[in-house]
Amino acid sequence: MTQRDQMHYDVVIVGTGPAGLSAAIRLKQLAAKKSQELSVCVLEKGADIGAHIVSGAVIDPIALNELIPDWKNKNAPITTPVKQDQFLWLSEKTHFNIPSALLPPLMNNHGNYIVSLGQVCRWLGSQAEELGVDLFPGFNGSEILYADDGSVKGVITGDMGIARDGSQKNTFSAGIELHARYTLIAEGTRGSLAKSLEQKFNLRANAEPQKYGLGFKEIWSIDPAHHNEGAVLHTQGWPLDNRTGGGGFLYHLADNKIALGFVVHLNYQNPYLNPFEEFQRFKTHPAIKPLLENAKRLSYGARTINEGGVQSLPELVFPGGALIGCSAGFVNVPKIKGSHNAMKSGMLAADAIIDAFAQEQYEPLLKSYPEKIRASWLWKDLYAVRNIKPAISAWGNIAGTLYAGMDLWLHSLGLKLPWTLQHHKADHECLIAAEKATRIHYPAADGKITFDRLSSIYLSNLSHDEDQPVHLQLTNQQIPIDYNLSIYDAPEQRYCPAGVYEIIEKDSVTQLQINAANCVHCKACDIKDPTQNIRWVPPQGGSGPYYEAM
Repeated sequence: MTQRDQMHYDVVIVGTGPAGLSAAIRLKQLAAKKSQELSVCVLEKGADIGAHIVSGAVIDPIALNELIPDWKNKNAPITTPVKQDQFLWLSEKTHFNIPSALLPPLMNNHGNYIVSLGQVCRWLGSQAEELGVDLFPGFNGSEILYADDGSVKGVITGDMGIARDGSQKNTFSAGIELHARYTLIAEGTRGSLAKSLEQKFNLRANAEPQKYGLGFKEIWSIDPAHHNEGAVLHTQGWPLDNRTGGGGFLYHLADNKIALGFVVHLNYQNPYLNPFEEFQRFKTHPAIKPLLENAKRLSYGARTINEGGVQSLPELVFPGGALIGCSAGFVNVPKIKGSHNAMKSGMLAADAIIDAFAQEQYEPLLKSYPEKIRASWLWKDLYAVRNIKPAISAWGNIAGTLYAGMDLWLHSLGLKLPWTLQHHKADHECLIAAEKATRIHYPAADGKITFDRLSSIYLSNLSHDEDQPVHLQLTNQQIPIDYNLSIYDAPEQRYCPAGVYEIIEKDSVTQLQINAANCVHCKACDIKDPTQNIRWVPPQGGSGPYYEAM
């Protein structure tokens, strides 16, 4: 049995996204007000804070205003206010501009800011450190630690220096046991620890299936003549068909840069659909392409996004801790925002922990956390949009969007509809057989506006030791060929945004090749694989992309 060092904290947090860092900051703030000593540490699997963060991002500062009211005076990297809002419905050659007056009020971005969420998280990290939080970048949470009574008592960080065959290299360093009175899971979408906790404590027993989108983002430096700092554009429609949800975004940052992206809902049916290629097609639309001519692509990234809403929230607490941020799933899909809710969830979890520490008798279950969520503006934010995603999934983009507009307008007028639509199917259950599907022809990349996946992931600054265990694990080695290939023509070759999966012939045998070093940690494979045969676990700490300003 591996001998491990132990470190003891009052609170251990896994993940340095907006939720995890906000929880850490709030804990230290509240402890200081009570003149209490409180030890807090935060783990980050990326090489640095923000290294794995990909988000649009237009943020609502409502949670930040509560957490750090003087953030402007503290040089937060939030300096580009939204000055112009536009929403387009695209056909293949033209577009229809939906007037702002017709859009529900929650779609209005007045008062919001265009940011690099990665830079915001780095700044939040600096604020946490100033308060005495211990930050551990380059260390993943690989395993949950359980006490004798079955409650969570912390996590184990991943071992370092393990060879692909499982042997210990001369650089081997055993992971550390981090013990805590409470453990907060903030690993982001579809985290491995959250999945294991959901299974052990049956946290999804009363929840609808979680739904997801796969989002792509590129940063471009464009011609100053085309730049309009503070402008925000969202689109629906082409290149997706009416049965496939998703849409595009284009945000004008400072310094002649734009954030350009596209989201495909992962409940799509056609196994021949390639989300990455749909993003490339989106860039060729007449409403988008002119901005990219004589421009330079600077970076590329991809990640999955929670889309299920309140119906899909699991039980938020387990003995010894809680799920916060995207580990729970607090994204507001029609609003196209989640950072403010992630931050608020972390803050409310911190409030619940401080309340628990004030009790004379230790209570491992943070019962007040879900109560605080339901009493907060976060719940109102999500409850108002609960029917939008299932409506689009059930009735298609056109009818679903028309219903969504009506629902949101009625809600804004105080007329709350009494029903809550359901999702029914998980995303991995939605593919139809290849023999019933229409093949989709995608044009070759031109290397100027459209690109292939390998040249794209080069811009993600991937770092991955080839001689480490493959972190994309197959429960059954034969399923990719006997089932996925024969029925769905191996959709993992197309839904992965980084070219990780390939069907090859080796020694006259057809097999699935996993190029694990290409992985950008988006988790699409873990979500979309038809039999849930692929399991994503964290690779060695510090592996994966290094996003500078995504």
